[in-house]
Amino acid sequence: MTPLHYQTATALAKQIRGGKIGCLEILEIFLERTTRHNPTLNAIIVLEEDKARTRAREADSAVARGEVWGPLHGVPMTIKESFNVAGTPTTWGVPDHKDNIAAEDALSVTRMKAAGVTLFGKTNVPLLLGDWQSFNTIYGTTNNPWDVTRSPGGSSGGSAAALAAGLTGIDTGSDIGASIRNPAHYCGVFGHKPTYGILPPTGQSLPGNNTAPDLGVIGPLARGADDLEVATLAMAGSGGRDAAGWDLNLGKPAKTALKDFKVALVLEDQNCAIDGEYADQLQATVERLAALGVQVDDKARPVANSKRAHLVYLMLLRAATGARLENDVIAAHRARAEASDADDLSYKTIVDRAVTMSHKEWLSWNEERELLCREWAGFFEDYDLVLTPMAASAAFPHNQVGDRADRTIPVNNGHQSTLNQMFWAGYPSVVFLPGTCAPVGFTRSGLPCGLQIIGPHLSDLTTIHFARLIEQNLGGFVAPEGYS
Repeated sequence: MTPLHYQTATALAKQIRGGKIGCLEILEIFLERTTRHNPTLNAIIVLEEDKARTRAREADSAVARGEVWGPLHGVPMTIKESFNVAGTPTTWGVPDHKDNIAAEDALSVTRMKAAGVTLFGKTNVPLLLGDWQSFNTIYGTTNNPWDVTRSPGGSSGGSAAALAAGLTGIDTGSDIGASIRNPAHYCGVFGHKPTYGILPPTGQSLPGNNTAPDLGVIGPLARGADDLEVATLAMAGSGGRDAAGWDLNLGKPAKTALKDFKVALVLEDQNCAIDGEYADQLQATVERLAALGVQVDDKARPVANSKRAHLVYLMLLRAATGARLENDVIAAHRARAEASDADDLSYKTIVDRAVTMSHKEWLSWNEERELLCREWAGFFEDYDLVLTPMAASAAFPHNQVGDRADRTIPVNNGHQSTLNQMFWAGYPSVVFLPGTCAPVGFTRSGLPCGLQIIGPHLSDLTTIHFARLIEQNLGGFVAPEGYS
């Protein structure tokens, strides 16, 4: 039988409702495991043990009275450090914000508590959530449970590492450049990047920022696909002024069996080479899916010009994240942009132009995005889903030296820029589409592999369901050794 600390959140909630385990009892299991294993991983960087124990006792009392707060009643939860949790620091890894204590919970925290969770800690992030690693000068470096010399991903790396090592029941992260999907892939867990806008990010922001960023979303990470669905539905729906009149109705999957699905397979693209070990495992996975009846087309492509689509993503992405920069930094970007050659499309020059573009220029890029959205929508008239890699490789060794734009990762016995793999992040993100990452086995070197499942606008429950079918038919989460 699967140990309690590796069971899914929905399985734990079922046992709690059935009286097989108490809310305080399961919390203590996760707290003890955090004490024992977190020093090696540094995944959970803020603990609220006393508050959590009080909450768990209240949850036990409710069960005794026959009350159920929600579908995750009593399940211990951690959350990414960038979310406001009343009484805890929200720093985004920025030293100047180390004393920023949140006055109230983020809306998603409020909604997850309404679903019944016992929130007991916060998980580590990179500086400004801007890396596929998770390290900062306030909290230090988070390690991957599968190999502590490697990255757990970022920016929700602490979340994925805590789940993989069995230190928490469920977690919530954020994603603008695969920050949910990439850690899920590197650590062998499930992650869901929802359709843009359906999960309000209120309270997941830097101090002083009150508007939702372009492209950025929040979403769950878990050890099972059922958990993704429950948490997505718990956090979804209009918020703020919209709540007075807008309702969200996510349609249930029209197709429920593997044999019902027609999918496009995109395992290679000019924008990013894929390491052979990772590509081989994804290919083997898709072949098994095809043997189970999935109709697979490896020639179809949702966009005709993927290079241009990626440029649109990078321009809009860096325009969005540029809002975090100080005025003197913006001035330096502007000077470099004005001095650059018109034909220069190197990454650093793209950043220079993106963070300093005029509003009119932004509107032009946004117009291109709208055309891409329509291109994808037309493609989904013939295909149900698109399956892709989630990165260039499995988890790479820690590399914190120098500017992120200058770092490389090992791919196919050589090295390529860490930034190339942003292509797979932006493939669905630039057009606001849902993307679910499901674990699908291991490389020959024993590292987890994630498959990205992209669906049409608002088809979140379908991409999650396809992940569930993979879990049921091919296997899902596997626990790393050394964390029993």
